[in-house]
Amino acid sequence: MKMKSTVMALATTATALTPLAAEARQVTFTTQLNVYGGKGAYLAFYVTDAQGKYVGSLWMAGPHAKYYRHLPGWMRATGGNPGEVAGITGASVGPGRTLKINLNLNDALFDKGYKLHIDAAAENFPEIPNDVVVNLTSAGKGKPVAGRGYVKSFTYSY
Repeated sequence: MKMKSTVMALATTATALTPLAAEARQVTFTTQLNVYGGKGAYLAFYVTDAQGKYVGSLWMAGPHAKYYRHLPGWMRATGGNPGEVAGITGASVGPGRTLKINLNLNDALFDKGYKLHIDAAAENFPEIPNDVVVNLTSAGKGKPVAGRGYVKSFTYSY
């Protein structure tokens, strides 16, 4: 529960929590997928600290917990606990499509060594842990990052 409460203090969605306005900023994640000829991909967005320790989950694109096992980095980090994404899930993302999500992220996540990870998987295709890993920095905002598999590009802005 400590990890869950830590991430809830650091990152919130509009439906989950309302942080103090002075401590948070609205951040838009834009994730463009490659065209790969399969079904929609599951994407797990989660944060680790400067030492690589799991801090919490921000978003899960893919609503069915039975498929989360195909997101190995996220599974390892969370022990496969679907409670880590309770209330922060959406539909899987189709090939060539763009997922745009808006989150209220605590200022403490930026410029302090935190990293955003995106794990990706699609039915009958390889699992890609750490398809994207990006340092959460003010300097990185708006700069596209290429993924290693399903993700063509990822940016965050505020």
